[in-house]
Amino acid sequence: MIRVLVADDHPIVRGGIVSLLTQADDISIVGEAADGAEAVRLALSLRPDLVLMDLRMPGLDGATATAHIVAAAAGIRVLILTTYESDDQILGAIEAGASGYLLKAAPQEEIIAGVRSVAGGQTVLAPSIAATLVQRVRRQSTAPRLSPRELDVLRLVGAGESNPDIAKSLFIGEATVKTHLLHVFEKLAVKDRTRAVTRAMELGLL
Repeated sequence: MIRVLVADDHPIVRGGIVSLLTQADDISIVGEAADGAEAVRLALSLRPDLVLMDLRMPGLDGATATAHIVAAAAGIRVLILTTYESDDQILGAIEAGASGYLLKAAPQEEIIAGVRSVAGGQTVLAPSIAATLVQRVRRQSTAPRLSPRELDVLRLVGAGESNPDIAKSLFIGEATVKTHLLHVFEKLAVKDRTRAVTRAMELGLL
């Protein structure tokens, strides 16, 4: 039997997921959590094979809860089941240690199959999620390469700091800040600070 903990802050949605999974003869629901903190606590006490985790929950969000669970119990696998699919949310969940990412709108058979696959050690991604990740990797592979220091300067520009403030923050001279910015402008093919920041965000550099 695949022992599953379901974490979702919406009782009706959570009940629907539990009802769906209990239809499978090889899946057993060992617990339900209404938020991320409860998901972590129950995961560590119940030791399920898999946590089916929503992303947006009060208090501790799903990605942070996933990171805590994976760090504390490497044998527990996490499958994200959510309605959200922005680049940052997808990457955040995967970087936190999730082994799969499915959307709640997926066919019921796909969700059950995803639970089985992730519990069996595989990685599962909804087709739209996989396409999003491929596009992001392609963008990054063709993106200009900024040095760590150039990225530091650009992040501070994005935070609204002036050149003197950046120089103080990084313990460098103002002339050096200007030089870094000129290199950034050249690499990103932009002419001003604001466009440099937005362009870097478009390319996934920030």
